[in-house]
Amino acid sequence: MADWVRLELDVETFDDAEFERYLHRARTSGIRFTTMAEHGDTAQHRRALYDLNRTCSADIPDRGAFYTYAEYVTQRIDVATFDPSGVVLATCDDAWIGMSTTSLHPDKRYAFSEMTGVLAPHRGQGLSLALKLLAIRFVRSSGYRRLVAFHHPRNTSAIAMNRRLGFVDLTAEDRVG
Repeated sequence: MADWVRLELDVETFDDAEFERYLHRARTSGIRFTTMAEHGDTAQHRRALYDLNRTCSADIPDRGAFYTYAEYVTQRIDVATFDPSGVVLATCDDAWIGMSTTSLHPDKRYAFSEMTGVLAPHRGQGLSLALKLLAIRFVRSSGYRRLVAFHHPRNTSAIAMNRRLGFVDLTAEDRVG
């Protein structure tokens, strides 16, 4: 088992300004951002989210088999920590091309970055940074100060993106989960 990289961002001190350009560039290129709450938390949209998450997760080192749809719904959606407003979607011509899902953990006083991913044909345009910026804003607006993320140590692009946003390594005293 890999020793996961555990990162944390203080969303209160996070400065949106540096990353606003990625959001602006995506929007001017025709990318639309919405949330699962705005789009509708329906059975059809849950299936679309599952399909997008499964495709994006295939690039995670040592990921193994992805959940079945029933497992995904049971373990990731039909849980108290799921909030459809925390599922940020990037769309292009009505196709779902990217996502950033954040769960809220009031008992632990942090938000957790479940998954941020963009379909391969749309990578390299800063969409992950734009999605993550919107996820950070969701966390902040939900009254949380801490956003936590775990990564396989070989998932260097995700680790680098989060560090670029200002995530730092969790100390041993702050380790969660």
